[in-house]
Amino acid sequence: MSENSPDLEDDTGTYESGLPGFLGTIDEIIAKAEAVMLAVGVILMALNTCANVIARFVFGEGMFFSGEINRILIILITFAGIGYAARHGRHIRMSAVYDAIPPKGRKVLMIFIALFTSVVMFFLCYHSYFYIETLHSRGRILPALGFEIWWIYIWAPVGFAITGIQYFLTAIKNFTSKDVYLSTGVVDGYADSESEV
Repeated sequence: MSENSPDLEDDTGTYESGLPGFLGTIDEIIAKAEAVMLAVGVILMALNTCANVIARFVFGEGMFFSGEINRILIILITFAGIGYAARHGRHIRMSAVYDAIPPKGRKVLMIFIALFTSVVMFFLCYHSYFYIETLHSRGRILPALGFEIWWIYIWAPVGFAITGIQYFLTAIKNFTSKDVYLSTGVVDGYADSESEV
C-alpha cells in the first residue's frame, strides 16, 4: 500500500459472530470450516495447475488427472464461497430503492430479503440433493480418477444449506438488534473513503 492510500478494514481475518450464545458458536464454527475449505481449495488448485504446467514442459505431457482435480476444486470453492460471501455481506446488491427507504423500512426489507433468500437457498439445496441422487443412480465415474462423479457435487447442497442458514441467522440478527445488518457480523452502510483511480 502506498502512503496516501486509506487504511481498509479487513473483515476476513478473524470472524466474530454477532449472534449470542449457541447460535454464535455454530456461526463461528461454520465460518472457520468455510475459510479452511476456501484456502485449501485455492492453494491446491494453484499447486495442481503449476505442477501440470511444469510436467507438460519437462516431460512433454501433462498429468492426466489434473483437469478433474481442478474441476472438483472449482465446485468446492464455488459452493463454499457462497456461504462465505453471505457471512461477510459480500454478495452483489441492487440497492437504489433500498437506500432511499428510511431506516425502519430498511430493517423490514432486509428481514424480508434475508428470509426470502434463505428459503430460495433451501429450495436449491433440496433440488441439488435430488440431482445428486440421480447422478448416483446412473453410476457414472470420473475417467481419470475412477470414483463416482456424484461425490464431487456433494458440495452443492452443503453450500446451499450453509448459505440458507446464514441468511436465516441474518434475519434473526435483524429481528433482535437495533441496527440493520447485511449478515450476522456486518452492519449496513458504506465506507466513506477516497480511493485513487
